[in-house]
Amino acid sequence: MAGPDGLPFDSCATLESLPLPLLFAGLLLLLILSAFFSGSETALMAINRYRLRHQAKSGQRAARLVQSLIERPDRFIGLVLLGNNFVNILASAITTLIFMRLAGDAGVLAGTLFLTVTILIFAEVAPKTLAAQYPERIAYPAAYVLYPLLRLFSPLVRLINALAGLLTRPLRRSSGSTRSDHLSAEELRTLLGEAAVLVPPRHRRMLLNILDLEEATVADVMVPRNEIEGIDLDEPMDRILEQLARFPYSRIPLYQGSIDQVLGILHPRSLLAPLASGGALSTETLIQLARKPYFVPESTPLIRQLSEFQKRGRRMALVVDEYGEIVGLVTIEDILEEIVGEFTSEPLENARRIERLPDGSVRIDGRITLRHLNRIMGWELPTDGARTLSGLIVDLLESLPAPGAEVRVGNHRMRIDRVEDNVVRQLTVLPENPETGQDTNG
Repeated sequence: MAGPDGLPFDSCATLESLPLPLLFAGLLLLLILSAFFSGSETALMAINRYRLRHQAKSGQRAARLVQSLIERPDRFIGLVLLGNNFVNILASAITTLIFMRLAGDAGVLAGTLFLTVTILIFAEVAPKTLAAQYPERIAYPAAYVLYPLLRLFSPLVRLINALAGLLTRPLRRSSGSTRSDHLSAEELRTLLGEAAVLVPPRHRRMLLNILDLEEATVADVMVPRNEIEGIDLDEPMDRILEQLARFPYSRIPLYQGSIDQVLGILHPRSLLAPLASGGALSTETLIQLARKPYFVPESTPLIRQLSEFQKRGRRMALVVDEYGEIVGLVTIEDILEEIVGEFTSEPLENARRIERLPDGSVRIDGRITLRHLNRIMGWELPTDGARTLSGLIVDLLESLPAPGAEVRVGNHRMRIDRVEDNVVRQLTVLPENPETGQDTNG
C-alpha cells in the first residue's frame, strides 16, 4: 500500500512527523540538487570539445573526467535525468506536506503552483543559463561529483537506457549512426571566421587559403602559355648567352623552335661549374645540364600539386591540357602565394599588380586571376568561366575592347587603359559617388 504521494505509508508518516523548519530545509536542499543536475547537463553539453581535448591531453584531471563523461552521452544523460527526476518528485512530496499543513486541502494546488514556479526559475532557467555562459566553470567541478555517481549507479543507468532503447528502436533510421566531432571544410571555415580573438587576422587568412587550395586547380594559378619565358636553342649561341645573362627567373625552360618542344629546365646555378673550368658553353652542354621537363594536368588540385612538388623535389612544372598541349607553367611559388599572399621577386613589368590611386580609383593588371582579385578586393566576380579579369571582360563584351572603352563588370565600372597581344593589360576601376551611387568620373 502507498500513500497519496506514491510513497509507502511509513515514509509518509516519517515525513509528516518532521517539523516544518526541517521540511523547508529538505526542500531547499532538493532544489539545490535539482539546479545542480540541470546546470551540469547544460554545461557538459555546451563545453568546447576541442579545448576540452587539449586540456585533457595536458593532464588536467577535471578535463579528463568531463571527457570520460561525455564520451558516452547516453549514460551521462541517463544519470542526470535519474537524479533530477528523483529530487523533483521528492521535492513535490515535501511541498505538498508543507502546504497541506499550512492551508489544508487547498494547499495541494498552492503547493503545485509554488513548486512549478520555483523549479522553473531556480532549478531550470537560472542554472542552465549560467551553465551555457560559463560551461567550464560549471562542468569541471561537477565532474568530481557526477563521475563517482555514474560509477555507483551504472547498473541502474544501463538498465534504464536499455528499456528506453527498446521503446525507441522502431523509430531509429539506422542503428549504425553515431555522433561525430569531425568538422567538414565548410564548418572549419565558419569556426575560423568566429575565432577572430584567438587567431590573428593574417594567420586566419592563411588557414582559410589552405582550405581553398582544395577547390582550386593548377589552371587557376599558372602562367599562361603566351607569357612563358624561355630560351630557344635554335638561336645563335651569342644570343643564347645574352639571354642567359639577363634571364629574370631561377628556372629556365629550354626549347627548340616553340615552347611545345621543351627539352629541359635549366637552373642558372648549374652553369657555374663549366664556366669556372673555362669551358665554352654549347647547346649540347646546356641540354646535358638541364633537368627533364615535368608535366602536370591543368585539372590537378593545388593541394595535391604542392604535395607532388615536395615529393619530387621540383619547383616548376609545365601544364598540359587533355590533348597534351602545353597551356601554361606553374611553380611552387605560385601555389605558396595562394596561401601567404604575394612575395615573389617577379620582375615589375610582369607582376599582376593592384595599385590604389589617390582619387579612389584602382589600377589593375588585366592578367590578374579572378580568384586572387576577389580575395584581395573582397569582390565576388564569377570564377566558373574565365580565369582572368581580361578574359572575363572579353567574355562579357564578346570582343576585344579598345583602349578608353568603359565596361561594367558586376557592380564595378572599369575603363580599359592598355591592350596588348589581344589581352587587356591594364585597366582602371572608377570610384563610385557615395551620395548618388554613380561614378564620379561618369
